[in-house]
Amino acid sequence: MVLLRQLLGDVLRQLRLRQGRTLREVSAAARVSLGYLSEVERGQKEASSELLSSICKALGVPLSHVLRDVADQLALAELQHEPVMAGAPEHERIPAESIPETPEGITGELRADMVAA
Repeated sequence: MVLLRQLLGDVLRQLRLRQGRTLREVSAAARVSLGYLSEVERGQKEASSELLSSICKALGVPLSHVLRDVADQLALAELQHEPVMAGAPEHERIPAESIPETPEGITGELRADMVAA
């Protein structure tokens, strides 16, 4: 089962690690406790929109970029027929045959052609 908070935490952690920054550095810049940021990264806490905005600002990454990466990973999980939400009633599930194929060239990276001039 894929949880949105886990995907979000994974994306935030990957961004932080790519920058070579510690939890302490980012938590101080975002003005959030180190323990809470750690729980968000591990997918144990649901972050508010204000907190996400603060973390993204501390990382120097637009919130839209983070959400796009999360959405891409969620779409891949759905295409692999992994349940996204535990306990979803059968009538709310999307039939596998109605899920389109993944277009070639779609990645979690922000490309120049995706950015408005």
